[in-house]
Amino acid sequence: MSSSPTAAGEFSLIARHFQRRQPLRHAALGLGDDCALLQPLPGEQLAISTDTLVADRHFFADADPAAIGHKALAVNLSDLAAMGAQPLAFTLALTLPAADEPWLAAFAHGLLALADAHGCDLIGGDTTRGPLSLTITVFGSVPREQALLRSGAQAGDDIYVSHGATQGLGDALLALHLLQAQKGQAPAPALGYLSASQQSALLQTLQARLEWPTPRVALGQQLRGVASACIDLSDGLQGDIRHLLAASGTGATLWAQNPDGTGLLTAASPSLRTLGDAAAIDYALAGGDDYELLFTAAPAQRAALHAIANRTHLALARIGQMDAAPGLRLQHANGQAEAVAGKGYDHFS
Repeated sequence: MSSSPTAAGEFSLIARHFQRRQPLRHAALGLGDDCALLQPLPGEQLAISTDTLVADRHFFADADPAAIGHKALAVNLSDLAAMGAQPLAFTLALTLPAADEPWLAAFAHGLLALADAHGCDLIGGDTTRGPLSLTITVFGSVPREQALLRSGAQAGDDIYVSHGATQGLGDALLALHLLQAQKGQAPAPALGYLSASQQSALLQTLQARLEWPTPRVALGQQLRGVASACIDLSDGLQGDIRHLLAASGTGATLWAQNPDGTGLLTAASPSLRTLGDAAAIDYALAGGDDYELLFTAAPAQRAALHAIANRTHLALARIGQMDAAPGLRLQHANGQAEAVAGKGYDHFS
């Protein structure tokens, strides 16, 4: 992490909050020089991703700084997971309004605890003064020709999404709407009939899904050679799946709910379903910040995916099928299908 207008204070800040005593796990050289040195593993390729988080755009400025640190790295690790890559190292560019020591201590704790959990070294970056924002670039490693891509799906492939036992698609968006209502901003229409105590109870259950997402790194690595295409869900299923469709040259039909238990409602949490099935499907389609893996696989892989679900202690919900016909459709329980109009979150739309 390098220069700022107050270099002495900056370097002291880095040493107190970000310098680690433990040896580097994957880098030849880390903090302290003009560049870090990262050696690709033999027979593997580097996977690299960058995300910027801006206060009051990606997180509330008054949120728990430990949660901000955790989420900043988690969203990047989720990109590695979508490629089937093993985390190696990351850099951090941190813009701060002021050198707030308690805030920095908590931020660093949240950031580095997740880094340690995934064996991912902080190897460099930058600090500067200005409106609160942070940019992380993460480096991973994946065996040659084994990276999961968006472009491998074929017509007839099953569509899956990961989720936890009590978690599901749309939880993070619902938590965001509940926080906005708590702060006096206009609540979502689906919350209108909930009492203040009901909203508070739901928020207590779901807030961690928004602020402490879990990157599905182990799942991504398990999916190598099994999934035909993969993407992580950051901007909402209905938007992110379109990237996969465009890359693969296919269309898709998602199911609301089938008699055999497959469909979007299977991927919705019990908390979300308290709003009713129609609202739950809307949130599952539109919700950003889920950071689950959406992937496709041939029907012949169903047994292998059942075994992967058991090994990773995750649920893998089958929610639809890839089609030869272009476009994205939602098939309702009565068998009728309609085009999905939503495009997902876009910063400039």
